[in-house]
Amino acid sequence: MTEQAYKPLVELTRGDIVESIHFGTLVICDNAGNVLFSYGDANLVTYLRSTAKPLQVLALLEHPDVEQYHLSDDEIAILCASHSGTDEHVAVLKRLQRKIGVDVTDLQCGTHLPFDHLTANRIIREGTQPSSLQHNCSGKHSGMLALARLLVEPKADYLLPDQPVQQLILRTCGEMFGIPASDFKMGIDGCSAPVFAVPMRNAARAYALLCQPEQLSDRRKQACRQVTHAMMTYPFLVAGPERFDTAVMQALPGKLIAKTGAEGYFGLGIMPDALHPGSPAMGIMVKISDGDLKERARPVTCMAILRHMGLITPDGEKQLQTFDAGSIANWRNIPVGEIRPSAPLVEVLRSWKP
Repeated sequence: MTEQAYKPLVELTRGDIVESIHFGTLVICDNAGNVLFSYGDANLVTYLRSTAKPLQVLALLEHPDVEQYHLSDDEIAILCASHSGTDEHVAVLKRLQRKIGVDVTDLQCGTHLPFDHLTANRIIREGTQPSSLQHNCSGKHSGMLALARLLVEPKADYLLPDQPVQQLILRTCGEMFGIPASDFKMGIDGCSAPVFAVPMRNAARAYALLCQPEQLSDRRKQACRQVTHAMMTYPFLVAGPERFDTAVMQALPGKLIAKTGAEGYFGLGIMPDALHPGSPAMGIMVKISDGDLKERARPVTCMAILRHMGLITPDGEKQLQTFDAGSIANWRNIPVGEIRPSAPLVEVLRSWKP
């Protein structure tokens, strides 16, 4: 990490002074890996966390025998998801697992209360325990189990990093990043799956390639298009109520894919022709250095970028208002300050012509 890896992205004011600052890194690339814009260190190596899910699923979708599962678009969306664990999410997962030939007992992701507060409150009131199906990563794990079955590998071994399932996923992701999997920095994710860190410019390139895969093999091209189509068609399943990933895809239909990751990571894939006829696909990666636990810095940063690119429509402004820069009120609803893109970010964005 260089001294300038992270720069001020979002600031919060109280009165007439800046009280808090979220630092981070922002990188935008095309599908050839050219850096179109960066603020911070484009070569920063950091974990994608769940932002990798739309890439990890490609190994399954391009397998020659995947057709036996007859995967529907909503099922592919849940494979890419960090979902909120609502009944709708669980219903799709149960249908998916029946097709694959696995069930909840095969999942090795663990359990947590659903992200959706209404569903979580119901579980608490009823005095029951959350299911692994309500774990936000249960779709990804179901996809890994599906791949294990196609590879005729033991279901119990699907998370082992040196076994065929994870090795195939790593190789596939490496090809999308444009770097060999042997160069990845490896760790263990919160859901117990292997997790990898790569330079942010390579991650941005992979998202651009996902959205505009013309130079890839026919099988991978089809898999990429399945992913982007499913995510844009079923944005609710990718995340859930009051989640920025879902909201921005709903507000800008057909224009982009969006996927959050833990510890302040966020990815956007801008579809070709989204800005104007002939405009290329772009991958946008954001990393907030403090982890953005309250999930306030990533949406404000992304909104600033998307607005500068001319993608936010008047209707989109209304739909995304709660995620945007704006006034901060206290417990008596008295305005006390605002959250906004940092002045340096605003200035540097002005110099970039998408």
